[in-house]
Amino acid sequence: MAAQSYDLIVIGAGPGGYVAAIRAAQLGLKTCVVEREHLGGICLNWGCIPTKALLRSSEVFHLMERAKDFGLKAENRC
Repeated sequence: MAAQSYDLIVIGAGPGGYVAAIRAAQLGLKTCVVEREHLGGICLNWGCIPTKALLRSSEVFHLMERAKDFGLKAENRC
């Protein structure tokens, strides 16, 4: 693998990292982002903003409220 040269290497693609990398590139710096997992980092994917779980929960709640529109009837058996 050939060696690469960068003006800036951003470690972590969390909310701060990817924004910093975008801005650096806009300013003309040759920029590299190093992330061990998914873009967005811990905060967006697993931590303080678990968007996938929140969105799915709201979708299920909405469907439950509209169950009778789909011909479904359920009783509370908790």
